[in-house]
Amino acid sequence: MCIRSFKLSDYGPATALLQRVLSEDCYDATIQAFARQLSWDTDLILIAEQDDEMVGIIIGTIDNAKGYVYRVAVTKEHRGLGIGERLTEALKQRFNIRQVNKIMVNMDSYNEVAIPFFESIGYQEVDFFRFTERLSIVKNLAY
Repeated sequence: MCIRSFKLSDYGPATALLQRVLSEDCYDATIQAFARQLSWDTDLILIAEQDDEMVGIIIGTIDNAKGYVYRVAVTKEHRGLGIGERLTEALKQRFNIRQVNKIMVNMDSYNEVAIPFFESIGYQEVDFFRFTERLSIVKNLAY
């Protein structure tokens, strides 16, 4: 299994993975933020591949000098294998290179179900961003 940077040819498989893994409402919200992040900074979108198959994706963003994990998605058949943790760690390394002040997890209503996952890899309640104002990648998006 390898974690690598997103490349343009990943767009179709990445959107298909997101559509397969996320609820319809979550997909609708995520795909718009994904497109915006792609236009801003593709280095904060990482892909997990196993046997030349895309099995996971993580979307990160930087907002006000803080790094945010926006969404993590791993195919159902590959969950529990450490892929989400490896994606999160790789994104954390990218944030550290960028010298962000803090790394947080975007905790919109769709990420609430992922709290146990994030806690299992060391995140605590203070690391969950339950926004009173929205992140830039989702500001003014209709979903």
